[in-house]
Amino acid sequence: MAALPVFRWHLAPDGYATRRQLRAYGLRPGGQDVAAQLERPRRRRGPLVAYLYRVDLAKPVRPMTPARWAALAKANAARRTCPSCRRDAGYVISPSLGTCAPCAFPEGSRDGIAA
Repeated sequence: MAALPVFRWHLAPDGYATRRQLRAYGLRPGGQDVAAQLERPRRRRGPLVAYLYRVDLAKPVRPMTPARWAALAKANAARRTCPSCRRDAGYVISPSLGTCAPCAFPEGSRDGIAA
């Protein structure tokens, strides 16, 4: 296996991009292997590493189809639905609470004072 070329932070040559940079251009890696990596040195820990892909081998992002939009809407609706009261909370329910705020903090038990 050949070693990857390693570049210092901010010194990558043209023609390489990270996943986020490809996405900003409307591209995706498209199955290609990592072509190079960036390393940013740190004082007390190992270096930060970012993987680079070749822009000329990248493919366009697949468009969202109506079925994919519907699946995404259904998944987001499930994240907003409270499992206790079965209502749409209007926001994504925190996994640490597990329920919507009114179910997690009923009015009568606030501050340890009984109603």
